[in-house]
Amino acid sequence: MAPVLRGLIRARAGGMDDGWCEDVVQETLMAIHLKRATWDSDQPLRPWVYAIARHKLVDAFRRRGRAVHLPVEDFAETLEAAPEPDGIERRDAATLIDRLPARDAALLRCLALEERGQAECGARLGLSPGALRVALHRALQRLARLRQEDGQ
Repeated sequence: MAPVLRGLIRARAGGMDDGWCEDVVQETLMAIHLKRATWDSDQPLRPWVYAIARHKLVDAFRRRGRAVHLPVEDFAETLEAAPEPDGIERRDAATLIDRLPARDAALLRCLALEERGQAECGARLGLSPGALRVALHRALQRLARLRQEDGQ
């Protein structure tokens, strides 16, 4: 059975090295041995063995993963820099935020324009985390209404 399994696994392994394929063959043989009592002797043996081999091959691919690791230093010159924030968009957002009630405006300025964390903004405005989420939701609703009124 081992030569047939080796051929099957190498054919489906997609160029993996022989050691890796042999590990999968051995795992498959162990699984067949451990699960031999589940085979129905009234059914053909080959589909049962192939199903076990297929599952072991999938398990091996999952363990191996598909991540590719390359040193960033080799590409530092060609990587794009983070995009600069658009000054016009920030100005328009600030103008719209200024039309909100003071608390809503302060919250949105802290979170969106100053890009501070929720904990810091909550402490600055005296809001618990739950109250901050509720206030943020309401402020965003008011902001959306203002944008609709302006036709933006």
